[in-house]
Amino acid sequence: MIRRMRREKAMDNVLALILAGGKGERLHPLTIHRAKPAVPFGGKYRIIDFTLSNCINSHVRRIVVITQYKSLSLDRHLALGWEHLLNPELGEYIFTIPPQQRIDERWYEGTADAVFQNIYVIEKENPPYMLILSGDHIYKMNYAEMFDFHLEKGAIGTVATIKIPKKLASSFGIVETDDNLRIIGFHEKPAEPVTIPGDPEHCFASMGIYLFNTEDVINELRADSGRSSAHDFGRNILPQMLQSGKLFACEFKDENKKEAKYWRDVGTIDSYWEANMDLVSVDPQFNLYDDEWPLRTNQGQYPPAKFVFAQEYKGGRLGIALDSIVCGGCIISGGRVQNSVLSPNVRINSYVDIRESILMENVQIGRNCKIRRAIIDKDVYVPAGTTIGYDAEADRERFIVSEGGLVVIPKGAEIR
Repeated sequence: MIRRMRREKAMDNVLALILAGGKGERLHPLTIHRAKPAVPFGGKYRIIDFTLSNCINSHVRRIVVITQYKSLSLDRHLALGWEHLLNPELGEYIFTIPPQQRIDERWYEGTADAVFQNIYVIEKENPPYMLILSGDHIYKMNYAEMFDFHLEKGAIGTVATIKIPKKLASSFGIVETDDNLRIIGFHEKPAEPVTIPGDPEHCFASMGIYLFNTEDVINELRADSGRSSAHDFGRNILPQMLQSGKLFACEFKDENKKEAKYWRDVGTIDSYWEANMDLVSVDPQFNLYDDEWPLRTNQGQYPPAKFVFAQEYKGGRLGIALDSIVCGGCIISGGRVQNSVLSPNVRINSYVDIRESILMENVQIGRNCKIRRAIIDKDVYVPAGTTIGYDAEADRERFIVSEGGLVVIPKGAEIR
């Protein structure tokens, strides 16, 4: 108990900066009207909720969210669902910073530049340590344990890493370490990856999670700002800090507590759909139902979900959902939903058949529709008798179809 209280107090020295300005172009059309961190996930969450929940559960209570691309939806979500959790009178806060152009007239040109352009905020807060996070990954991690590791090693910078098979390394930024987990090299998507000492079958991949001594990283950011570079932490700042000999790799400890560690960048339509479909499986890889690691979000005031017309089952009219997530406000009125995720306030009408699909808030499905392997964004009405996901050629003529054959209907689209 005393050790935990000391750790929680120590985390007061950490300022978290969440980079949440990404366009998420590979997630189009879901990111036409919103930044990637604001994309809904798992029915009632947004992608950024998982990073924010990690912060709260790790007792990181000074949080700055750096936004840029189409941030209205994200700003609204944070204001309604998160800002009230923390007490400014105790020095706790979550607030967003859009591009200020304080230094010059540029927008953010990289992850390091996004932090550098907000250097006045960091200097005003004057935190001893800075935690740099991405707002578009799904995982559970206790940042306090990374902080303990950082102090134990006497590091000026620590990189969170996850062990991956060598055969997958060419898709990641690979961190090279010695036997003491000291970082001695960075390799971006290498064809011949360097493996973990003593483990020739695995490599350390960077998770894009960095903990720095503030003074040391500020000096590097200032120096980098005057160079012609990508102004990126992974490509520029960390390689420059290697010569100090005080960069270390902290292996990811998964609070998800499953056999395989879970860390996902749902950066494409197909990977996004697959991650949602995992949630409706009998034993999902990612556990939403963990009382010890609560996941928070903006909770709308919706009535309970409702399923009706069971009395007319013999006529084929049965309101039912199987192996699915169904959020508040949904009404399944004489239709069938299976292996699907329904966000709040979705209406399924009679004789509808929905399979392996994601339906976002305020979607309405008219009678006699058949829908399979589809993602339907918010505020879409699907007219009665519409068939989606059963004829690939017809789908491509009317809708956006992913490489994996998923039909995607943008927010507010009109279907004729």
